[in-house]
Amino acid sequence: MAVSFLNLGRLNGEIRPALDAAYQRVMASGWYITGPEVEAFEAEFARHSGVAHCVGVGNGLDALVLLLRAYGIGPGDEVLVPSNTFIATWLAVSQCGATPVPVEPDPATHNIDPARAEAAVTPRTRAIMPVHLYGQTADMDPLMQLAKRRNLVVIEDAAQSQGAEYKGRRAGGLGHAAGTSFYPGKNLGALGDAGAVLTNDAAIADKVRTLRNYGSKVKYEHLEAGYNSRLDELQAAFLRAKLAVLDDWNVRRRAVAKQYSEGLRGLPLQLPAVPEWAVPVWHLYVVATPQRDALRRFLEERGIGTVIHYPKPPHLQDCYPAYKDHDLPLATRLAGEVVSLPISPDMTQAEVAEVIAAVRAFFGGAQR
Repeated sequence: MAVSFLNLGRLNGEIRPALDAAYQRVMASGWYITGPEVEAFEAEFARHSGVAHCVGVGNGLDALVLLLRAYGIGPGDEVLVPSNTFIATWLAVSQCGATPVPVEPDPATHNIDPARAEAAVTPRTRAIMPVHLYGQTADMDPLMQLAKRRNLVVIEDAAQSQGAEYKGRRAGGLGHAAGTSFYPGKNLGALGDAGAVLTNDAAIADKVRTLRNYGSKVKYEHLEAGYNSRLDELQAAFLRAKLAVLDDWNVRRRAVAKQYSEGLRGLPLQLPAVPEWAVPVWHLYVVATPQRDALRRFLEERGIGTVIHYPKPPHLQDCYPAYKDHDLPLATRLAGEVVSLPISPDMTQAEVAEVIAAVRAFFGGAQR
């Protein structure tokens, strides 16, 4: 049985009537940029995330950039970022003229290590940008305590964690503000690029609304050099349809993850670690093994799709030559060992069992 890594056509087909209705509603309205659908989605997603304000923007990278700009972070400032993350987290800092300072992860969760973050703070540090990687929140309480002691801003990169919980509170409402992505493959995915800012700070929300719209509050009057980064009406309408099923889809992701964790137990394979305070939404199910490349080939031969998140860490990318000599062994090791198995709300138990059987066959059913 072939198992694709992700079949968005099949998944979105589950709610095709709601998506079709969203399209028809926007087409009939004649209003396509920053109108009633955006306003409704912003209110609904803010409520879902447990925050006061949501500001729709063009994509997840823009959300982070606009937040950094709103907080006045720029040249001469440092921002602590995970060494193990998608490059957008670093790019947001660079695009504001600030300096990304990589912090190594907790080896068990792959999320930023609060103790290492504290050790990385300097007099130039202005913010911490934890990423809720793979759909599980970073350990936020010690990061917020550190921020309070050192007068720092905490901006969550919540692109992979819509609906994830930390001690009963949802991602996006754990720091001072958050940026999230609605890239189509996310748990809450649009049918194109889209993103949002989440915050309880009315002044920051207002600043981002201005920056996303050419730095303007009144047409043809520009308070500062802003951006054109607006969530459009059609994507907002699609996101409203998706938001209505997000919690159910996350429950189904948890069932897939549970089946994996039970079926893969006992193999020489690092399985995801879930702290007792976390309720993940399993955007990804990431395992690790020094035999990663051979395992991927074995699965591919059996029609099972996998993806590496991420094969080259930011500090080794060509766009960051100054970081190539940084000693970041954990991020480098993970890049050579992690592999993401298929996970999606529409996966059947039989498909998950097929993946488990193939992984076990690769290891010969080995027991620790």
